[in-house]
Amino acid sequence: MRILVIGGSVFLGRAFVSEAMRRGDDVTTFNRGITGVDAPGVEAVRGDRTVTADLEGLAHGRRWDAVIDVCGFVPRVVGESARILSGHSDTYAFVSSISVFRDWPAHPVDESSATHRCSPDAGPDDGDYGELKAGCERAVQEGFDGRVLLLGPGLILGPHENVGRLPWWLRRVARGGAVLAPGDPAVEMQVIDARDIAAFGLNQLHAGTEGRFLTSGPPGNTTFGGWLADCVAVTRSDAELVWVPDDVLAEHHVEMWTELPLWLPASPDTAGAWRASVDKALAAGLSCRPVVDTVRDTWSWMTADGVDTLATYRDTPDHGIDPGKEQEILAAWAATRR
Repeated sequence: MRILVIGGSVFLGRAFVSEAMRRGDDVTTFNRGITGVDAPGVEAVRGDRTVTADLEGLAHGRRWDAVIDVCGFVPRVVGESARILSGHSDTYAFVSSISVFRDWPAHPVDESSATHRCSPDAGPDDGDYGELKAGCERAVQEGFDGRVLLLGPGLILGPHENVGRLPWWLRRVARGGAVLAPGDPAVEMQVIDARDIAAFGLNQLHAGTEGRFLTSGPPGNTTFGGWLADCVAVTRSDAELVWVPDDVLAEHHVEMWTELPLWLPASPDTAGAWRASVDKALAAGLSCRPVVDTVRDTWSWMTADGVDTLATYRDTPDHGIDPGKEQEILAAWAATRR
């Protein structure tokens, strides 16, 4: 196939590019050349998707079997991409998010669940992340004349991550010592490797599939304690995981998801976070590798040739708790256990 990837230099986009090239597909990437480095062998077209002339230049004289849009966040911008590329591709695959569903994360969701109301013409300030992603979906569906494939990932991990969640934990565990581990280690999670999403998405494109698929790991494919233990194992660290209850972390004003990445304290508002149905995708052939493989491969990527690869990315979010605050909480918790 001839494939255009909008983005394509980091994380999920990079996974799509690598998998497509492994299969022998011809790949064009369209990005600014700022965030990451394109994989060798692609046709790299430089441009900014927010600039109409750049999109028109990309489309001029080119045609693809499929467009894969991994970096669409503003409906108005995504809609213009869909309109300009309409007629230049048979299928537009838009990577959306589980956050488009109105009832998530409080309740489990599936492909039939209601999504947020958001205009396909919405701008960047017209909603939060999930609302805008829902508007992006509508923008593609209205603007593209052809098949539309919507992929709705949950929590994505894996090599080339530019978000800094699993990489932060790997770095922290690698430093060793007492490590603040949040909540209950038995909490079941639901995560997926970016490479598994890419393989599934490309399978659907090759088959000419359209429609919506939730693309996450099966519910309970790891626990918080399980993947943190994997971090200890793959880094060969002497780290000791010290599990501190949710309420104690709340007393110390620890920010969920950011100060301790991937941590969601138990509450009615998050009861469905790790329980989305992926039955449709599994029936269509989604295959998820063991989470320990994802952890190991991410660490191998981070430490290849002794280089901190993540540091080469532009605008990586600032995840992770301050070391001083971590030690204060560990000391306070230890004092209660004496």
